Amino acid sequence: MDKETQILQHIKMNPFISQQELSSKVGLSRPAVANYIASLTKRGEIKGRGYILREESAIVCIGGANTDRKARTNQKVQLYSSNPVKISEACGGVARNFAENLSRLGLSTSLMTCVGDDKEGNWILKETKSQGVDVSQVWVLPTERTGTYTTLLDITGESTVSMADMNIYEKLTTSMFEEKWSFITASTAVFLDTNIPEECISYIIKRCSDVNIPIYIDPVSSAKARKLPSHLDGVKLLVPNRKEAEILSGINIDSIKDCQTACERIRKRGVQNVIITLGDQGAYYFSTEESGHLPPFKSDVVDDTGAGEAFASCAIYGIMNEESLVSACQLGLAGAALTLQTEKSISSFLKPEKLYEMVKELS
Repeated sequence: MDKETQILQHIKMNPFISQQELSSKVGLSRPAVANYIASLTKRGEIKGRGYILREESAIVCIGGANTDRKARTNQKVQLYSSNPVKISEACGGVARNFAENLSRLGLSTSLMTCVGDDKEGNWILKETKSQGVDVSQVWVLPTERTGTYTTLLDITGESTVSMADMNIYEKLTTSMFEEKWSFITASTAVFLDTNIPEECISYIIKRCSDVNIPIYIDPVSSAKARKLPSHLDGVKLLVPNRKEAEILSGINIDSIKDCQTACERIRKRGVQNVIITLGDQGAYYFSTEESGHLPPFKSDVVDDTGAGEAFASCAIYGIMNEESLVSACQLGLAGAALTLQTEKSISSFLKPEKLYEMVKELS
């Protein structure tokens, strides 16, 4: 057994063991032990004081966290005119919603994002933490305003127009992520959305690929999908909607057969698994081992906000629990159906047993 493995085993048995004790147990000088500790910390095998070991069940969610403001009308939306609405506010942001969804599914989850030092930012951190998500790695930027996402929903619950103020994310830099890299590498997997700057996206994807950390990506929107680099090696799963998949593949998607062609093109960029969400047409999944189309679960649509995040979160949960891609896709469809039935962006009914129960009913 090599010295590094011996040191890790002793730390696992006693996370508060001193370097002097380690020195005598493994037959090395204290400075030599310190060098091993520094190397293990840099690689993310251990993190923080007390030699906290890598947490094998953790996923770090990197990207957006903002306030979601929903303006709901009880009649058909009239463009270029005043619409009577009822406004509600909730915590949102793709990465933040993923973190809460995955936490509700029982995964140990951390959020890495930035908020302003304002009422909205403090509220997001408090509410997210209350859902079991670790928010210790969030940057609080004192001179910036927390991001906001405002959407107008028509009588069917579908979004008619949305407005996003996400300027705060442009303040994130690769050096900021470099400073937190030991925390990122201490996770089992990384989720990434495309709200952060293009150079940060490329940096995180490459670094994860270099150290074999699985990375899951939601392209967020057609415009932001263009931020993704041409090489996506190491990406375990990419979950675009139809429009985002068209951007990423360079073809129009007018049929299920087109979905297959688009997925084949996206896979050539290095992605292992692709799932294209198709709204009321369900989803198309694709890998070298399996591919196919699944219809959506029947659901009364109250509000479609958050359904996409719920789908991808539940699919990721399935893959992290070593389900097949088709099974992961079924879990995603179940999660989306649950979320469509509530006005909230995240369903309080999102639990693994509920998802598996819904999938079993259809099998």
